[in-house]
Amino acid sequence: MERKVAFVTGASRGIGKQAAIALAARGYDVVVTARTMKEGQSFDGRPLPGSVETTVQEVRKTGREALAIRLDLLDRSSIEAALEETMAKWGRIDALINNGIYTGPASMVRFLDLDLASVETMFQANVFSQIYLTQKVLPDMLERGSGVIVNLVSSAGMVDPPAPAGKGGWGYAYGASKAAFHRMAGVLHIEHPDKGVMFFNVEPGFVLTEAMKLNDPDGELTSRFRGAPPEVPGAVIAWLTSAPEAKQRSGQTVFAQDLCLELGLFPDWR
Repeated sequence: MERKVAFVTGASRGIGKQAAIALAARGYDVVVTARTMKEGQSFDGRPLPGSVETTVQEVRKTGREALAIRLDLLDRSSIEAALEETMAKWGRIDALINNGIYTGPASMVRFLDLDLASVETMFQANVFSQIYLTQKVLPDMLERGSGVIVNLVSSAGMVDPPAPAGKGGWGYAYGASKAAFHRMAGVLHIEHPDKGVMFFNVEPGFVLTEAMKLNDPDGELTSRFRGAPPEVPGAVIAWLTSAPEAKQRSGQTVFAQDLCLELGLFPDWR
């Protein structure tokens, strides 16, 4: 049987980690990429649990193979190196999961307090790197006539915040970067119809990941929203990349929590 390969960014923890595990359970070998390679390494100078190494171990427990590669969305050379290593060792990417994001301090900065350098950093990590990565992966998918690209989007790029940053909402820079990223899947679906490649936006809803807890130390956001565990969007991502009936949703924004409940993809969550 021909190998199926999923390439997941931001897979050291949270949604990326659970997506990698769920993809493996559906028959994918997984390229696990993130900045944090080993447990105990810092996240923007702040410690966070989770690592590529740990996710790789969980993937291998399913019986599938895993490839551990460091990838930093603010370092284009690391993206190039990750793709080169993947193609050298496994020769293909069947599912690209653009999950990794940058949630630096500017995420919670109000508009008049922003400096342009921080906005540029946000767009580099959350828009330009995904454009570059997708441009590198998509041509081979189109040539083969098969493949899936899943972009993890955010309601922050779709609606106004319920309150100002620091009072239960989010900052302009993060929302603007996610709004720009949101446009990719629909445009690609229109540009490449009937080519055998599917494109999805996945809006995970409020998911209390390790990074979310770090960026919301006072609990302002968590006090306003009831969230789901990261296994919920992980299960939805795996379904979109493997279920034949997912094809009819190509080009759409899939709301993970709604679809998960509708299809019973993660029965432990209600």
